[in-house]
Amino acid sequence: MKDDNCIFCKLAAGDIPTNTVYEDDTFRVIMDANPATKGHSLIIPKDHFANLYEMDEEVAAKAMKLAKKMAVRMKEKLNCDGFNLLQNNEETAGQTVFHFHMHLIPRYKGDKNDDILKYTPLELSDDEMKEILDMIKVK
Repeated sequence: MKDDNCIFCKLAAGDIPTNTVYEDDTFRVIMDANPATKGHSLIIPKDHFANLYEMDEEVAAKAMKLAKKMAVRMKEKLNCDGFNLLQNNEETAGQTVFHFHMHLIPRYKGDKNDDILKYTPLELSDDEMKEILDMIKVK
């Protein structure tokens, strides 16, 4: 399924020229037009899924297998020192284009773009941790 109004559907279909580094029947991997680092690329499914919640498990599994394949290749060919896989879901989490995509971001020691992903850990009581555990635990 495609969305005619979605720019990432057009990119994935090849309707808009891209620097494609990989393509199969399910995905197109393109170099990010505004890269954070050398080699920053995006895995984009050819079918439209607004986010991870809408994606079926088979396609999600294929996305992760492809991410591993691309990360290994980028590590080998670009000689990066680390690697981020980034996938945002919904605006609060930083999603700006509402077509599932996964960022492949090679990281290099001493790179001037040192905005390594980080967060400030919460301090939760044992009771709060137990309450959250009870809500999300898969039984």
